[in-house]
Amino acid sequence: MEAFLLSTGIVALAEMGDKTQLLALILAARFRKPWPIVLGIFVATIANHALAGAAGAWVTTVLGPDVLRWVLGGSFIAMAVWMLIPDSMDDEETSSTPRFGVFGTTVVAFFLAEMGDKTQIATVMLAAQYQAWAWVVAGTTLGMMLANAPVVWLGDKITKLVPLRIVHVVSALIFLGLGLWALLA
Repeated sequence: MEAFLLSTGIVALAEMGDKTQLLALILAARFRKPWPIVLGIFVATIANHALAGAAGAWVTTVLGPDVLRWVLGGSFIAMAVWMLIPDSMDDEETSSTPRFGVFGTTVVAFFLAEMGDKTQIATVMLAAQYQAWAWVVAGTTLGMMLANAPVVWLGDKITKLVPLRIVHVVSALIFLGLGLWALLA
């Protein structure tokens, strides 16, 4: 349960102001069809994070416990620094007419946007740390949905309520704490 709750919280915080959250806002403003967008986000996230979780589980079979501890600790600290760098997104990604409909466009766009993203890397690290693939994937998927689904429905109103800089700093502190904990535990 710890893996699930921590994964949910970390990804929900890390996703604030992330390029996929901006993508959710753009898709919502452009298509004005929230259900296909939210379902597309869900499908893309499960697929992407399932692969990332499997990679994290595989890493534990390749690296010894001491090396894994240093890799995880360093990775979490690197994520803390990365959290302090704001994301931006080019509008050209969504400028063409959707070829696959709103749902298909959302699935493809979100899956690709998550490749190498903070939340995907966090999923790999959490799956490696907890060795609980299903709980980590469920938690990171819930975290993505908690961060992105409200954006689809409420859009601009949410971004005005929560200062993104504060969210990024809190997320960075959490990742820093996890990194130090992995190195010192």
